[in-house]
Amino acid sequence: MKRKHNLVLVTLVGAAMALTACGSDDDGGSSGSDDSGSGSEAAGKIGVILPDTESSVRWESADRPALTAAFEEAGVEFDIQNAEGDAERMTQIADTMIGDGVTVLAIVNLDSESGAAIQEKAASQGVATIDYDRLTLGGSAEYYVSFDNTVVGELQGQGLADCLGDKPANIIYLNGSPTDNNATLFAEGAHSVLDEIDSYEIVGEQAVPDWDNEEAATIFQQLYTAADGKVDGVLAANDGLGGAAISILEGAGQAGKVPVTGQDATVEGLQNVLAGTQCMTVYKSATQEAQALADAAIALANGEEAETTGTTVDSSDDSEVPSILLEPQSITKDNVGDVIEDGGQKAEDVCAGDFADLCAEAGIS
Repeated sequence: MKRKHNLVLVTLVGAAMALTACGSDDDGGSSGSDDSGSGSEAAGKIGVILPDTESSVRWESADRPALTAAFEEAGVEFDIQNAEGDAERMTQIADTMIGDGVTVLAIVNLDSESGAAIQEKAASQGVATIDYDRLTLGGSAEYYVSFDNTVVGELQGQGLADCLGDKPANIIYLNGSPTDNNATLFAEGAHSVLDEIDSYEIVGEQAVPDWDNEEAATIFQQLYTAADGKVDGVLAANDGLGGAAISILEGAGQAGKVPVTGQDATVEGLQNVLAGTQCMTVYKSATQEAQALADAAIALANGEEAETTGTTVDSSDDSEVPSILLEPQSITKDNVGDVIEDGGQKAEDVCAGDFADLCAEAGIS
């Protein structure tokens, strides 16, 4: 069963907004047309709510500037805000954006329940919604824009296997937030690879609430202690959780000896990869994802259908959500430079201080 679109209603609202479009706002919004003729112009206004600044630095350091650039290039009015990890605040921001006349609202939900409620409210006001990066289970988004998150987990699993080899190994899984559907997909993808290797044994596995890095360190310490320190590899769902595990391994004198995975190709994650304390990370281009969101949002604002790559099954009701899924990239010490060349991070940030020599060895200048 596919979710139904409300393009006619969106078109009418968008047309009305085109007649009353106002100027830029103080929360990162911008308005105006693209006089150069590049990009697509949209009637109406697009709102984006990012989740927090704690689960990953990517939201403000990568996604916000990439989204801003994509919307400005298209000459569309927009408003980007951050919920700072507070579901109630996200709801308030959504209400304000709807009241301010957005015709398309994209959210990175903090949990499916609150995300679905926001989407239901938006639909009642004739506002189309898009799930950005995380699928809202039981929601009503017109589109889901993300990377193939099962593949992300598969890359992490394969990356850890490459670092461990086929020797017997005890593995701890440090999974993402249980309220984040992506975290479930990451874990499923990783298990699909690692569970096939008979010489590996899981000696601990736990999800980290809200992707909290401090709590991740505590959880990993407990799992590590319960395993009597007999841990050969760590499947960490992102760079923040990986860094938390590395901090505990450092205290035990095992950092660099126990391979750890990650995701997001953050500055710290890439530095850990260069230093050898992290086995690999997964790069998801914020520029690509932001452009995909912008294209889908602009299509909706213009009463058109976006170009999709397929559908994603919402496990809560087996409905199919039209999706734009991008391909992630595995990053090891050998190709850290790919992230910098793509604009994912700046060389001066990754190669600062003690990391300058490691960057030079990796051919990064």
